[in-house]
Amino acid sequence: MTGNRLTNCTSPYLLQHKDNPVNWYPWGQEALDAAKADDKPILLSVGYAACHWCHVMAHESFEDPATAEVMNRLYVSIKVDREERPDIDQIYMKALHALGEQGGWPLTMFLTPEGEPFWGGTYFPKVSQWGRPSFIEVLEGISKTFHSDRDRIDTNRKGLMRALEVKLPATPSPLDPGLITAGAERLLSLFDREHGGIKGHPKFPQASVMELIWRLGLRNGNDDAKSVYLHTLRKISNGGIYDHLGGGIARYAVDEHWLVPHFEKMLYDNGQFLSGLSLAYQATGEDLFRRRIEETADWLINEMRQAGGAFSASLDADSEGEEGRFYVWTSEEIQDVLGKAEAHHFSQHYDVEPSGNWDNVTILNRLQADGVLAEEEEQVLSDMRARLLARRNERVRPSLDDKVLADWNGLAIIGLAQAAQSVSRESYLEAAKGAYDFVMSQMMRDGRLGHSWRDDTLLLPGFASDYTNMMAAAIALAEADPSNAERYVKDAEHLAEELVRHYATPEGAFYLTAEDAPGLITRPLTSSDEATPNPNAVAAAAFSRLYLLTGKRYYRDLADRLLTALSSHVPKNVFATAALLAGFDTRLNGRLAVIVAPDGTDPNPLLQVIDAAADPAIVRIVTPSTDIFPAGHPAHGKDAKDGQPAAYLCREGACSLPVTSEAELRNLLSS
Repeated sequence: MTGNRLTNCTSPYLLQHKDNPVNWYPWGQEALDAAKADDKPILLSVGYAACHWCHVMAHESFEDPATAEVMNRLYVSIKVDREERPDIDQIYMKALHALGEQGGWPLTMFLTPEGEPFWGGTYFPKVSQWGRPSFIEVLEGISKTFHSDRDRIDTNRKGLMRALEVKLPATPSPLDPGLITAGAERLLSLFDREHGGIKGHPKFPQASVMELIWRLGLRNGNDDAKSVYLHTLRKISNGGIYDHLGGGIARYAVDEHWLVPHFEKMLYDNGQFLSGLSLAYQATGEDLFRRRIEETADWLINEMRQAGGAFSASLDADSEGEEGRFYVWTSEEIQDVLGKAEAHHFSQHYDVEPSGNWDNVTILNRLQADGVLAEEEEQVLSDMRARLLARRNERVRPSLDDKVLADWNGLAIIGLAQAAQSVSRESYLEAAKGAYDFVMSQMMRDGRLGHSWRDDTLLLPGFASDYTNMMAAAIALAEADPSNAERYVKDAEHLAEELVRHYATPEGAFYLTAEDAPGLITRPLTSSDEATPNPNAVAAAAFSRLYLLTGKRYYRDLADRLLTALSSHVPKNVFATAALLAGFDTRLNGRLAVIVAPDGTDPNPLLQVIDAAADPAIVRIVTPSTDIFPAGHPAHGKDAKDGQPAAYLCREGACSLPVTSEAELRNLLSS
C-alpha cells in the first residue's frame, strides 16, 4: 500500500495532513516494518493543531509535491500529534536536547528503522535562509549519510540512546527540606522586577514556578516573593497575552512586556491561570483578579466546552492563513464599531494608535493602565468590549482542536473548582463537575483511564499524567462540593490504585506509560515540568492530600517514596522541578482544615479566614457532620461547639482543639 495513511485518524492535527502528497504513516508497527523492509530511515514529524510554525512548515514543505517526492523516495515518514502521544514526543524531544538543541515544534527527528534517533531539529525552511540549509538539502544529506556511513549513524544512535536511559539511584537519600527555600529563592532571583515573569523573552506564564514563588512567600514570610507573584499576574492580566474581549490567555508572549502573544490558546494554560488567579484574589480581594477569573472561566465554558461537558484542547494561532488575524484591530475598525467619541475613549485605555502597536495593527492591552478604575468606568469599557467582541465574532474563527484530553481536562476542572470557591459562582462548579463526569465515564474502560477521546474513539491506555491530574481534580471537587466529598475521594483512591499498579517504578516514582502499553524504544520517566506540571509532582501532592483526607498512612508513604526516588533530580535543575518542590511543600506543610457547621448555621466567617490564607497546601472541608471521614481519621467524630460552627486544623494524625472565632482561626493557621 502506498499513499497518505492519515485519513482514518481522529486527531485533528493528523487530519490537517491527510491530503498532503507525503506518504504519511501514523505511529505504529506498520511504519516501522516498512522502514525495515525498504532499509530506509524514518522521518518523524511531531506537532500539534494550534502550532503556528507547524503550519508554516506544512504549507512550505509537506504540501509541496517536489518536497514530498524526496520524502517519499528516501524516507518512511511518520506524523505524530504530540498532545495525543506525549510519550513519543517526550522521548524524541529528549533526544533533540541531547544534541544540544533547545527544542520546540515542529519536532523533526531522523530515526533508524528500529525507531532509534540519530539526528534531528525543529523547523527547517523550504529554501536556505537564516544560515539554515533547505529542508530538501537536509533530507538528501541525511539519507546519503545513512546509506554510506553507517558507522557515523551508529555512533550518534548509541550516544542518543545512552542519553535516553532512565536511571534512578538504588539507595537514594531523602529530599532535603531546605531545597524548597533554596530553590524558590534561586528562581525568585530570575524574575523581571519591572515586567514580571522570568527575565528576558519570550515570556511564559510558568504556572509551576509561580506557585513555588508564592509558597516561598507563605512559608518564609517573604513579602518580596508574594509581591513578585502578584505583579506578574497583574502584568499577564493586563498584557496582550490576555484576550481582553473574549477572556483567557494565549500560550506565551514573544516580547518581554507581555504585549505580543503567540496567539494559540491552550486548555492547560487557562486551567492553571484560573488556579493562580484564585490564589491571588483570595489573598488580596483585588477586583482585577476577580474580573479575570470570571472572564476566563466564562470563555472556557462558552467557547471550549463540548456538548458532553468536557473541554476541547486548543484554539489555533492562525486564521485565514495569518497568525493572530482573528484577534488584532486597526483604529479604523474600532471607530467603525464604537463611533469616533467612544473609540477615542476606548483607545486611551487599550493602547490603540493609528499606527498600531505591532506590525501596523493593534493588540489590545492595558499595560499602561493607571491603577484600578471606578466600577462605573469599568462598566462603560465592558459595554464597549462587548460590542467589539460581537464584531470580532463575525470574523473567520481560528480552528478548534476538539479532542478531549483527560490530563488537560483535569487542570481545567481544578481551575474551575477553585474559581467557583473564590468568586462564589455555582455555574463554574457545575462546569467542573460536568467535565469530570465526562472523563470518568466516557474515558474509562474496565476501570482504566484513557488519554484522548474524539468521535467516540478513545486512546488507551492513558498516561500517568491522566491519572495524576484527575486525582488532583477529584480532590479539588471534594473541597468545592463537600456534600459529595466521599464519592470524589473514593474516585481519587481508585485512580491512585491504578497508577501504582500500572505505572510505578520499583523505587516509587512513575513512568509516563503503562506497563502494558505498546512498546517504544524506552519507557519515559521524568521529573521535569513542561508547560504543565510533571505527573510525578502532581502525584506527590495528590498522595499528600489523600493522606490528609483519609488518614491512611499508605498515601503518606507513597508520597515519601516518590519524593525520595527523585531526590537527586532536584539540585540538578530547580527550574524544571518547581512542581516537585511544591509537592514536597504540600507533604511537609499540608493541613486539613475542617469546619463543622450544623445545618442552618453560617460557616462563611470561618471559611473566609481559611481562604484568605491562600495556602495551596491546605485542604479544606465544610461539613455538617464529620462522619464523612472514615472511622479512625483524626477528624472523625469532631463536632460543632455549642451549636455553632467550629474549625479544626488536622495534620499527621491529630487535630487541634476547636476554634469558633475568626481571630482564633487566624492564629491557629499562622502558628
